[in-house]
Amino acid sequence: MNLGATRLPEHYHGNGTRTERPAVPRPEEETLDIWIIAAAGSALFAGLTSILAKCGMRTVDSDLATALRTTVVLVFAWLMAGITVPHLPSALAAISPRSYLFLALSGAATGASWICYFKALAEGDVNKIVPIDKSSSALSALLAIALFGETGYLGVKLAGIAVIFAGTLLMVERRHDDAAAATTSRTWLVYAVLSAIFAALTSVLAKVGIQGVDSNLATALRTCVVLALAWGIAACRGKLAGLRHIAANEVGFLVVSGLATGASWLCYYYAVQIGQVSVVVQIDKLSILVSIAFSRLAFGERLSKMAAIGLALIVAGTLAMTAWS
Repeated sequence: MNLGATRLPEHYHGNGTRTERPAVPRPEEETLDIWIIAAAGSALFAGLTSILAKCGMRTVDSDLATALRTTVVLVFAWLMAGITVPHLPSALAAISPRSYLFLALSGAATGASWICYFKALAEGDVNKIVPIDKSSSALSALLAIALFGETGYLGVKLAGIAVIFAGTLLMVERRHDDAAAATTSRTWLVYAVLSAIFAALTSVLAKVGIQGVDSNLATALRTCVVLALAWGIAACRGKLAGLRHIAANEVGFLVVSGLATGASWLCYYYAVQIGQVSVVVQIDKLSILVSIAFSRLAFGERLSKMAAIGLALIVAGTLAMTAWS
């Protein structure tokens, strides 16, 4: 399946006639709007994932919710691998035992991150949990600097990391008018922080041991580990019996959440194939804005002035790190 677009030479139309353009020629004009829309779609679907998942966990245990949506995500992961990896059986056979080991470890870290993330979503506010989760990019950058000597544009990276962490602290700060929050458990914060840590470890493990493996194939293999881990934890905790009691509408939200993750991957890959990668990455990073906006619409979660400033800092720091990566 070819996701790229076949373009006619500049100045020519489908009927073979030739016209002169009055403006300065732009070779990518025919696909420019398409890949920007695809990148925006990737950010939109990525931002919707957490909203849809939270809607599906009103009464569903978070471990079961993670297992159910991971099943859907796995289908999309292998779909992506089938599309992008030529001769898939040969590619699987070519992976070294060491890479398989680190893929398994990376998958375990990914699974732990997802389990903690959806546990946090079940207990806390989206507009506080998503920024903590996004801070995993800053943690990954710090680890890359310390472990792998990735010191290019070091000043920008360190400034971006500091800005992201500062913004995250502002967004999770307890509001003075939130009297209920003063007496309720903040275990969601522990789970959100653990989710970010495990997400950062996923990148480090991939960097250390997964070389020469297509990224989409690696994602598919990691997701297999995530699926086994998610269902294994649900089974060990005796939660599988709860499957029969899940409301149909909540199952629907969880399935759509998994589909949104898959749709985000497909849009992202398509945009990268025909567009400018550096721009696509920056647009995709703006998914945090989608999550925050929909958390207001779906759950009535409001941002305080300080949280709004924190959101602006996170976006600015993320884009700066992406632009000078």
